[in-house]
Amino acid sequence: MILYNVTVNIEKEAESDWVLWMKETHIPDVLATGMFFENKFYKILHDSEDGSVNYSVQYFTDTMEKIMEYQNTFARKLQNDVKEKFGEKFVVFRTLLETVD
Repeated sequence: MILYNVTVNIEKEAESDWVLWMKETHIPDVLATGMFFENKFYKILHDSEDGSVNYSVQYFTDTMEKIMEYQNTFARKLQNDVKEKFGEKFVVFRTLLETVD
């Protein structure tokens, strides 16, 4: 199994709007690509020095081919949607992980 983990640092003032938008719009849009079969959405429980808040959005798939198709076909538009909506109010860090058997 492959995990595409997106860690987001969002300004406190934008947090509630961002969480709602993620739940109602962005996550459903990512899942609608058909490249992922499940997702999880977590708030990271630690204090940031600048007062911002951190989240982990996790998307699960079964092959690297689907990750590559997602990145080549869908990712740019979906990432631009977030940037258009929230501008410079967030920082994102993306990681790919693979299950170790």
